[in-house]
Amino acid sequence: MKIKKGDNVIVIAGANKGKKGKVVKAIPSLNKVIVEGVNIRKKAHKARKQGEQSQILEIAMPIHVSNVAKRD
Repeated sequence: MKIKKGDNVIVIAGANKGKKGKVVKAIPSLNKVIVEGVNIRKKAHKARKQGEQSQILEIAMPIHVSNVAKRD
């Protein structure tokens, strides 16, 4: 895998095609990367303690490394 954490990349395939961002985390065992601001999913977080509020979090999910390309 030639793409590492901290690289600037552009998405070349999929629903997020054309978006640019920085690699936050690389997962070489799965050939996936997490790119900042790309492939965002919403996840509900339940309140666990009294007084805590439930909330909806936006989390960047991994995408396959073949769908991104390094850019300068």
